[in-house]
Amino acid sequence: MSTRKKNIVWSFFASVKLAIFLLFILAGTSIIGTVVQQNQPPSSYVNEYGPKMAAFLQMLDLTDMYNSWWFLGLLALFAVNLIVCSLERIPTVIKLVRKDNLATPVDRLAKMGIRQTLATELSVQETVDRVSGFLKKKGWKPARREREGGVLVCGQKGAWTRFGVYIVHLSILVILAGAILGSSSVATRILHRPDFAFKGSIMLPETSTTDHIYSFQNQEKIDLGFSVRCDYFTIEYYTNGMPKTYLTRATVIDQGKEVLTTDIEVNTPLRYKGITFYQSSYQAMRRFVVRLRDQTKKGETTMIVDAGREYSWPGAGIRFGLLNVKSFGESVRQIKIWFADDKAEPAIFWVNNNQPANIKRPQGEYTMTVKQQYATGLQVSRDPGVPLVYTGCIMMLLGLFVAFFMSHRKILAYIHEEGGKTVILFAGTAHKNKVGFEKKFSELMREFREQSR
Repeated sequence: MSTRKKNIVWSFFASVKLAIFLLFILAGTSIIGTVVQQNQPPSSYVNEYGPKMAAFLQMLDLTDMYNSWWFLGLLALFAVNLIVCSLERIPTVIKLVRKDNLATPVDRLAKMGIRQTLATELSVQETVDRVSGFLKKKGWKPARREREGGVLVCGQKGAWTRFGVYIVHLSILVILAGAILGSSSVATRILHRPDFAFKGSIMLPETSTTDHIYSFQNQEKIDLGFSVRCDYFTIEYYTNGMPKTYLTRATVIDQGKEVLTTDIEVNTPLRYKGITFYQSSYQAMRRFVVRLRDQTKKGETTMIVDAGREYSWPGAGIRFGLLNVKSFGESVRQIKIWFADDKAEPAIFWVNNNQPANIKRPQGEYTMTVKQQYATGLQVSRDPGVPLVYTGCIMMLLGLFVAFFMSHRKILAYIHEEGGKTVILFAGTAHKNKVGFEKKFSELMREFREQSR
């Protein structure tokens, strides 16, 4: 007797041991990705680990591990292993699903662990019709066949649930496809389209506008296809000077039109055209946003100014400057203002940061607000694989539910004449949760007896 030898490569990829090994490797390397901060400036790794260790981390792409060639290679290897394992075992499952249950040996029913025997005065044919009708009413899709002087009836439910584990396998492949599709390395090195999928950042000062960001991977400039303006940045501090909360008010400008204005906070990002802007950091600056409003003529202007310099409002005859500031940590609390026109002596006064001050002058009344300027740090990403990842997660939940909580169940009934009576030998089997199926089987038998009275 000869046996067909399997292809060595096929056997290697069909190995469950390989799947377990790859899972351990992926889990271990993922730990590295949580210990080593990802996508930081090269100088931060030098400061933290030293020049040699920083160079080693860069060489192995451990600073952008999830986009590295070797990590993506592990994911691809795991995907191939999962596909081959599934293809190796699915034919056996198909055979089980398509198995001719009416060919089951009759004497095997008496050996099954879940069984009951009933007797009735009805004829064999009447009993077959009653059993088949009962099973059909309960959704068991019965079939019948004459066997060994009697009739064998079989109904089954949930044959498709044997594929539950393969739904999980498919969901993993969908998630992996989403991860690869959203990889900036794939977008840059394979698709040669850095704007297809990326992760980057921008430090955007208040009142400034940008139409690009800089990639984490190689610090290359990536065009957004539209512009984002930082209209306003606000921050609250604890009494000890530590930051409490902060947000950015941003406006999206597309083709010269303002299409969206919204607040960006931690855990409340801005999404536009598949690109997501996350509030990630900020930078306090030693410049100031000055807003002047002429209450008499209803005119207003906004300027970005430095302390210690004189500025003028063209056409309004107003000159002003910032003489001094009082700070607590990085936060400016008060600003000393010099304010003058050509009609009277200059006014000198202190104003709280971002608090309006009313100024009365001979030629009119003005409102002046001086606010410390901040630059908002936005983390920007485009991940076209996200819908696939979400789809895969839903598929995985469905597959796990099927695999753990549903089973392929069968009920067989052999109906024959014995001792002048018609005898029904019921037997049942389930490939999972046999305790639960045994309870269900008992309930069905009790209901059948009650209907047969």
